Amino acid sequence: MEWRARIQIIYKQFLTLLGQCDLCGNTLFDKSLAESNLLIHPLLCVSCYAQLPLFKQTLIQADLLNWPAINRALPNISFDHLFCLSPYLLPFTHWLVQLKYQGRFELATLFANLLAQQWQAHKSVGAPLPVDLVLSVPLHISKWQVRGFNQAHLIAKPFAKQLQLPYDNSALIRVKKNLSQVGKTGIQRRNSLTKAFELAKDLPKHVKHIVLIDDVMTTGSTASEISKLLKHNGVDRVTVITVCLTLPNT
Repeated sequence: MEWRARIQIIYKQFLTLLGQCDLCGNTLFDKSLAESNLLIHPLLCVSCYAQLPLFKQTLIQADLLNWPAINRALPNISFDHLFCLSPYLLPFTHWLVQLKYQGRFELATLFANLLAQQWQAHKSVGAPLPVDLVLSVPLHISKWQVRGFNQAHLIAKPFAKQLQLPYDNSALIRVKKNLSQVGKTGIQRRNSLTKAFELAKDLPKHVKHIVLIDDVMTTGSTASEISKLLKHNGVDRVTVITVCLTLPNT
């Protein structure tokens, strides 16, 4: 029931104020953690962080396109690199729903911190540096007016700030309103996204490598459509970064 879900959210926020782990409820700010400098994030204890189902970036050189099963599952893509935090599994599935539909905005900062931490730790084997600009996948204005926020922007802004990368929230706009993509095939998604995005302004000429941030990738259609637009406007390489990737059936 809706009231029960709301109570759970309020309880989670209360635990955060008390300095307790979002997953297990254990205290975060005890003396031993402070002295050992092991506190990962104000929402997670060390033990729960260690159990997160994160991709092993060293095995794939920090690029999921190096994984043959993922490469086969994402045909006709236009981006060059794919960096994701986790498969679409618990607890990320719950967290993403809570951010998107229940207003737990502190989770966007959690995602940004985890992504920045993983990116920083593996950038030497991942996508080419430097990153010239960070963008986020935009919402159509009508959807933004209903929801009131863009979860991709809420993740991208602190991600870029933590890594001291330039971020532009206004360069990319969505001009075509689409119905829900849930349940559509890759071909249907690609067709519905044709000419769905535009650049609101010219990109600076030095911008050759762009990082594009979104919350979840399923077929790669949205990221590919944006990548085609960016490359048509002078960008050489696009690295897509998402919190989760829906794994193909293998």
